[in-house]
Amino acid sequence: MPQRVPAFSRFFVRAFVLGALAVQAATLSAQTFVPPTLPSATATERVSIAAEALPAVISGLLEKGRSLEITGRWADALSLYEEALHEHPQERELQARFDVARLHYSLEQRYDDRSFRESLRTLRPQQALDQYSDLLSKIEAHYFTTPPWQDISRRGASAMDIALANEEFLRNQGIRVRGQQIEQLRAELSRLPSRYSIRSARDAASVASQSARIARQRIGLSETATLLEFTAAAAGGLDHYSAFLTADQLRDIYSQIEGNFVGLGVELKADNGALLIVDVIPRSPAEQAGIRDGDRITAVDGQPTQALSTDQAASLLTGAEGSMVRVTVVSPGQAPRDLTVRRASVEVPSLEDVKLLDAATGVAYVRIPAFQKTTATDLEEALWDLHRQGMRSLIIDLRGNPGGLLTASVEVADKFIADGGIVSTRGRSEQENFSYRAHRPGTWRVPLVVLIDGDSASASEIFAGAIQDSGRGKVVGTRSYGKGSVQGIFPLGKSGAGARLTTARFFSPLGHPISNVGITPDVDTRRATTMASGEQANGPHLVAYGPKDADDRSATNIDAAANNGTAVTVHNIGAERDEVLDIAVEVVRAEPVAAL
Repeated sequence: MPQRVPAFSRFFVRAFVLGALAVQAATLSAQTFVPPTLPSATATERVSIAAEALPAVISGLLEKGRSLEITGRWADALSLYEEALHEHPQERELQARFDVARLHYSLEQRYDDRSFRESLRTLRPQQALDQYSDLLSKIEAHYFTTPPWQDISRRGASAMDIALANEEFLRNQGIRVRGQQIEQLRAELSRLPSRYSIRSARDAASVASQSARIARQRIGLSETATLLEFTAAAAGGLDHYSAFLTADQLRDIYSQIEGNFVGLGVELKADNGALLIVDVIPRSPAEQAGIRDGDRITAVDGQPTQALSTDQAASLLTGAEGSMVRVTVVSPGQAPRDLTVRRASVEVPSLEDVKLLDAATGVAYVRIPAFQKTTATDLEEALWDLHRQGMRSLIIDLRGNPGGLLTASVEVADKFIADGGIVSTRGRSEQENFSYRAHRPGTWRVPLVVLIDGDSASASEIFAGAIQDSGRGKVVGTRSYGKGSVQGIFPLGKSGAGARLTTARFFSPLGHPISNVGITPDVDTRRATTMASGEQANGPHLVAYGPKDADDRSATNIDAAANNGTAVTVHNIGAERDEVLDIAVEVVRAEPVAAL
């Protein structure tokens, strides 16, 4: 059975795994493949929409994206289009540019990957074809909707079109011909899928095999190289969450699930030619070296990150345990500084900041950064420790939590819900249709508030949705990300590579979809903090919430004057305080002990 992973919500590089794993997950729900109408950056004009026909905001985003494309900053372009699609999911031009950027970026990513280059060297053509056929058979058996075989083949041709226009790809393959011969091959391969009616995995494999033979005959390109491009394109084109995984990436994902890595202990994101430090793992080599959240790495071992792709820069951070790496770090408002950091084994904590916020009233706090294999066990231990310290209510902080293991989120929800549903999954295969239910033994009755924000996704939304729909506690914060699909991790062939495939969509206990919708909090803190900051001079500020109707997914009114629910006070709001947490403290104090 594949590992079931709701996956992670954002496009970033988790460099603490030191395999430069790019967890690509865009803002759209898992849907059927959108054909890539723009097979290369040079073919933009084929489908471009007149600027005057697009809303100004979309035109501005596309213009910014194309400026990134022209300079070859495909990782930044991909991030831009991903964020834009989160706000404008129906814009086809954005969808098309996103797919082009993803094809370009994934090409760079693979050829920066040591394990992929090794598979190019060692896999015989028949083994590469077998790997592609293995992927297609897994898509046929497990993908959540009917596979679009024609489009899968078409995207493989588009991937080859982009590869053949890439000088680095041609040099890597030892191809010396250029000009007309390359252009003729690109045109021939692009037309090939349209010559056939491709209705099965076998048909798709036949087209890929024929494409590989043609490329070998025309320019001497390795059949293995062509078949691997078709393999990567097939997985990556199904939806915005499915992806091909190199052997190193697959190992990194398994390590990520287990929660231990060799590395610096930082999470990175591409940011204007630098590597932005999104998160520093406690007690990691990076923390010990003085690296903090919000810092930027601008050079690795003397090489400026602006001259490198994100994966190239991140790959320079990789190395054996105990080896050293020199990084140039820029903190906001400070001059650059050079640091030498020793790579080491990093244990990623499944819980952070376990503490009593207020010993007098017994308000406890736990942050879950991601749902890992050990999260439920670690939380149980933490809850008993907090209970011994006098815990009388609990805040679970899922802000910034991108997801993780489906089973881990279910196990955590089961600790607080006595009976009823937690989440249901629905796929094309019967084995993917499952309802997870709560069990009464061992249920904690402590009053509960769950904190979420726009970066809370996937497994976080499973937990928050279960707590909300069951009426077990209040959800506080801002609307969550809206990723409502489950991915399975599948090994492929003999190269050690794998694939992440969307196998199902998930729904809250009351049957509400999460994709493109997210979880709407019971208390929307954007309205609460805006009101508080606007009226602070007039004394305490009331934030009210009332009973939530089971069929109403909208946020409860925050304005006390318009709501007859229990009023709470937002206190001590200041720049140094976590205003959202202040609100959560007041909300949880008003929550009753759960009746089991």
